[in-house]
Amino acid sequence: MTAIAIIPARYASTRFPGKPLADLFGKPIIRHVYERASQGDLFRVVCVASDDERIAQSVLSFSGKCCLTSSDHASGTDRVAEATLVLERELGLQADVIVNIQGDEPLISSDVLKPLLDTFLDPNVKMASLMTLITDSVDPVDPNIVKVVVDQHRNALYFSRSLIPFDRDRTADIPRYRHIGVYAYRRETLLRFVRLPVSSLEQSEKLEQLRALENGIPIRMILTDYQGIGIDTPGDLAHVQAKFRDTLMRQS
Repeated sequence: MTAIAIIPARYASTRFPGKPLADLFGKPIIRHVYERASQGDLFRVVCVASDDERIAQSVLSFSGKCCLTSSDHASGTDRVAEATLVLERELGLQADVIVNIQGDEPLISSDVLKPLLDTFLDPNVKMASLMTLITDSVDPVDPNIVKVVVDQHRNALYFSRSLIPFDRDRTADIPRYRHIGVYAYRRETLLRFVRLPVSSLEQSEKLEQLRALENGIPIRMILTDYQGIGIDTPGDLAHVQAKFRDTLMRQS
């Protein structure tokens, strides 16, 4: 199985402009993510996909690989699809599985990514993502915490910013799961997904994975202990620096 990892990275983030190049213990955030994704030899190639020359130059400075993409993509997934086709032409290969790793996950690891790839040994899996148990330290009502409900085979039934499932009588001992936004696709599924129009549920919740469910594309959810450390604001960066200083310093 030929797998590639693509890290979409935008410079013009509304809440944190220049985020991929922000310093985290002597390295730009994007370098932490790139180096972590490259561990364990899981991927034929790891590539940053960006429309910004500053990000491309930063990646090249540490001998990483970067694809410059169009600037008019509506989502990171569209950018990943374009980069996939560019890489295939450049390297003369056709990927079986493409993994979309968010550019603000400096603690992602091969221990997290390998089970995601392994699930594609099941030929019925078309798309997969990660989920983790919601613990007492997380506010499940927070709309920034995306919740997911799964069936008995751990295929996603629904994603929401609202609290799901709703425990009407407050008696059920039902685990709640938080979605971690790392995605893996079979090649044909990725290319189909980006051709589909924005769906009504996706538009309502502002969650693009609902486009897959509305169009009959199942998403296999992999349970992980990884909590996901997305950095959306300068405050999030300060939090990561304080909480994970020892871990990240050892890697730098």
